[in-house]
Amino acid sequence: MKRLDAVAAVVALFAVGSLHAQAAPAMAKAAEPATVVEAAVAAGQFKTLVAAVEAAGLVPTLSGPGPFTVFAPTDAAFAKLPEGAVPSLLKDKKKLTEVLTYHVVAGRITAADLKARADKDGNVKLKTVEGSELKLHLTESAVHVGDKFANVVIADVPAKNGIVHAIDAVLFPPKKM
Repeated sequence: MKRLDAVAAVVALFAVGSLHAQAAPAMAKAAEPATVVEAAVAAGQFKTLVAAVEAAGLVPTLSGPGPFTVFAPTDAAFAKLPEGAVPSLLKDKKKLTEVLTYHVVAGRITAADLKARADKDGNVKLKTVEGSELKLHLTESAVHVGDKFANVVIADVPAKNGIVHAIDAVLFPPKKM
């Protein structure tokens, strides 16, 4: 997959989210959303993420055919960052783009797929669109994402062009922050 296409999908995911935020509860009960954008909206609140995408200058963009797997941090995830971290990140387009694309993996990967890919210790490694490796650890009751173990709080939100997993922490590429 081309990096530009993946960046476009990330941007589309979060840019459209702000337009549909009020419709999220209704969409959660509706049929499978058309895009990962709608799936992310249905999975939770992403206003901070939308602001980050806008600050990165990645809006507007295409919603590519995918498929994409998005580990989407909620607003509560951004609230956990140290004071001043979000404004600082919003001012640095390069770092911001790296962080956003670190949350996306090419392909449609469900929780069941992760379980099938896990080694005997429950570990899975995925290559992100940003280019770094993302480590996941599966337990009997949870999926932990990244070195700091963000938790998947809503798994397997389907879309026609991928899948979204809402997470409770913002992920940072290794050696980039």
